[in-house]
Amino acid sequence: MTDTRSRAERKELTRRRLLDVTLRLITERSLASISLREVAREAGIVPTAFYRHFASVDELGVDLVDESMRPLRQLLRDARKGRVTHGDIIADTVAILARQVADHPEQFRFLTRERYGGVAGVRRAIATELRLFTSDLTIDLARLTVGYDWSTEDLEMVADLMVTTMLGTVVRLLESDERHPEDATSILDHAERQLRIIVLGMGAWRSKP
Repeated sequence: MTDTRSRAERKELTRRRLLDVTLRLITERSLASISLREVAREAGIVPTAFYRHFASVDELGVDLVDESMRPLRQLLRDARKGRVTHGDIIADTVAILARQVADHPEQFRFLTRERYGGVAGVRRAIATELRLFTSDLTIDLARLTVGYDWSTEDLEMVADLMVTTMLGTVVRLLESDERHPEDATSILDHAERQLRIIVLGMGAWRSKP
């Protein structure tokens, strides 16, 4: 049977296979522990063909960070767009986070493991994405706190608290037992209450003059 796909389509399929294979290989291992040859072999290509897609396994890891975090950041940004009440935003945020972790657990295990892992470029990429999460949230908090005269520094502090809460929630969801779905429900309820407490604290806080 003749392959009618274009060269660009075939290249993208191979690139996708390399990313998927890498995620599978590091299910119980670190990115630093796998070799380019191992990834290429599992993807069904020769090692030299790997370089048509990535300069190294480290660069592939950086792409994995982008593919894992960018969709979540966009979903959360869309959820906050046009909203005027914290309650709706918090509920939507927790629901989106839960759905993404449930749909892509291997990606989030990779992120939580490699955040402090041995590949410097990947650590930097994760840190950059987390700063973007905080930056996006800071901008939206400025819109939601008009009239409170909060400083940018204080808004960033609150955004960082919220992002840290969400990171902790991801870790707890990944560690929960799938045989006990009530555990995940409890984790999500806890996360929502944490975020609501942060919001309540916002109402009483005033930036220093």
